[in-house]
Formats: sequence, C-alpha cells, structure tokens
Amino acid sequence: MVVVGLGVGVGVGSSLPSGTAGWSPLFHSSLRQKPLTHVKHVGNRFHFSPSLSSFPRRLPRLPPVLALDSDLPRPVHRRSEKLKSSKSFEQWDSLTAKFSAGSNLPFLLLQLPQIILNARNLLAGNKSALFAVPWLGMLTGLLGNISLLSYFVKKREAEAVVVQTLGVVSIYAVIVQLAMAGAMPLPHFTVTSIVVASGLVLNFLFYFGLLNSTLWELWQDFITIGGVSAFPQVIWSTLVPFIPNSILPGAIAFVIGLVAVVMARTGKLPEKGVKFVRAISGWTATLLFMWMPVAQMMTNFLSPENIKGLSAFSMLLAMIGNGLMIPRALFIRDFMWFLGSSWASIFYGWGNLICLYYFNIISREFFLAATVGLYAWIGVAFWRDTKVYGYDSPLASMKELVSGS
Repeated sequence: MVVVGLGVGVGVGSSLPSGTAGWSPLFHSSLRQKPLTHVKHVGNRFHFSPSLSSFPRRLPRLPPVLALDSDLPRPVHRRSEKLKSSKSFEQWDSLTAKFSAGSNLPFLLLQLPQIILNARNLLAGNKSALFAVPWLGMLTGLLGNISLLSYFVKKREAEAVVVQTLGVVSIYAVIVQLAMAGAMPLPHFTVTSIVVASGLVLNFLFYFGLLNSTLWELWQDFITIGGVSAFPQVIWSTLVPFIPNSILPGAIAFVIGLVAVVMARTGKLPEKGVKFVRAISGWTATLLFMWMPVAQMMTNFLSPENIKGLSAFSMLLAMIGNGLMIPRALFIRDFMWFLGSSWASIFYGWGNLICLYYFNIISREFFLAATVGLYAWIGVAFWRDTKVYGYDSPLASMKELVSGS
C-alpha cells in the first residue's frame, strides 16, 4: 500500500509503501510472478511486514491466520489447494501478480509532479504554495517507507529494495523543498535527515553483509519504537489547531514501545507477545500511511487558498498505484496489504481528487472518469475473486479476508 512517497505499502511495497509508502504509500510492490506455492508476501508502500529472521525464503503452505497476523510472510489462502488446478484460478493468479508488478511504474513517478511543481513555485518565489503539502503527512510516509525498506532488505528482495529506496529518496526530496520554503521547521528537518541517512546506510550495509547482527537488531528495535512513538504524536500534531500542542502522546507511546521491545529481547514475553512486538513495525507503518490522507485533507480545508500547490496528477498516480495492488491483496487474503492499498487508493488518491474538484482545480470530466474507473476496478476485483474461489457472494471473500477463515 502506498501513498505519495509509496510504496504502501505495506504496504507499505510499495509501496504504506508507494507509496506504504505505499500501508505504499504510501504502499510499492515488486511481486514476483511465481506458482502459488512460492508466493511471497511483498508489501507495497500500502502491505507492511515485520522482519522475522526465522522465516525461510520460500514457505510451505500454512493454514489461514487472523487478520492481525496478515503482516507475516505467507502464501495464498489454504482454500486454493483445491482450486489451484483450475484454469480460471491460475489465470487470475497470474493477472493479479502482473497488476501488482505494474504498480511499480506509478509509484516511481508518484512524487515527480509534486517535486516539479514545488521547484517551479520556489523559483517563482511563491513559497506559500508549498504550505499546501503538509510536512507531517510527508514525514509519516517517509517513516513508513524506511520501515518497509528494512523489511525488504532482510528478505533480500532486490527489486523491492530499489523501489523502496526510490520512494524514500523521492519523499525526502519533497521534504527538502518544504524546508527550503519554511513549511517544515529546521530542527525537525535536521532530525529527519539524520534518520534517513542512517537508515539508508545501515540497510545497505546489512544487504551487502557488511553490518553485524547486533547493530541490525538495534536498528530493528529503533524503527519499532519509532513507529510506536510517531503514530500517536503525528495524530495529535495534526489536530493541533483544535487541541493544545503537546509531545505527551509521543512520549507515552515511546515508553510503552521501549518497554515492549526490552521485554521481548530479554525473553520476558510469551511467544505470542514476541510475535506481536515483531509485527508492530509493519502495522504502525500501515497506520502512518493511513493517516496521511487525513492530514492532507485537513490541510486542504484549513488552508484552501493553498490548494493549487497540490498536484492532481500525483493524486491520480497514488490512486492508480494502490488500486493495482488491491486484487492481489484480496486474492492472497492479506488483510493488512488490502487495508493499506484500499485506504490509500480511496482516501488519499480519490479523496484528494474530491478536494481538488470541490475547489474547482480539476474538471468534472477528470473527476468523474477517475471515480468511475476506481470503483469499477474494485468491483471487478471482487467479482473475479468470488468467481475463482467458487463463492456466491463477494461478502464471502471479504469475510475470509478479514477473519482468515
């Protein structure tokens, strides 16, 4: 699942991840087209997963799991054992994999229109237009993408690592422009720059086998605690026009996250507790991506005079990129990926197009075409999934997706 940035997610993916970030969005995804017995869980900046060293690269079939565990790398739903010889089932498996792989293109292009628009406004001296892009929203996408990058590095997924890295770099480029315009406080920009640089260096050192396991585990703990701390603080900060400014939510969450990680590392949690702590980074990345559309739309309505600083093409790419991953997430019954991708596509991409249409930035024809295309696509995804699984109603697919059974 990926929102602007990617990847998605988590999607995320890519991406939130792409993206998510992509829950890219963010969710960005680079899903290999393989037989179902070799399907890997790949996030998009919208399908976010923790890094579990105990998982092999290729997994045997497992029984369905609860939605909370959908961030764990696992193959397609168990029910497919009886259906995998079906021609329609195999065709839809192949098509959804191609759709997911094809989402890489819009995720790669996602930030480009916004970067170009920001550069033009900066060169024209119109710095106020950049205030239409909330730095808190971009920061949430950046944190989600960094978490996903670590996951893909751990899995040695080279293509996904490249896409996720591009997502991190593209969002950071936008953040640099926001700092230049004064839309992002300098201290926050400095800390963000240090985290991004450290994250990229550590991830690539580990990928090439140049980082010892102790430092890598510390980095994993850092992104877990960081995600737990950032999510409530970002929500609180977004609502600051209506509530007092405070760092208390982030501070409390930081203490809770720190205690949870320490207890997990020292063996003071049961196996389910350790599993939950390891899954936190993936879910917090998804939730951060899911908050991005909320932050963006609040900015739109609080500062409608700056709405022209928002790129309609970027929003369209976010809607398309995340939408392409919805059929695959539904098909393999990955609830977290589906949630992140759907949320980013509907609330981030299409939701911001609603704002642009409301303020007469885009034409009615543009908006109606995007609306019909999105919901027709989601409808086809559910219809085809219902057919290949042999159900009578799309509600059966949704129930299986959420409950894992």
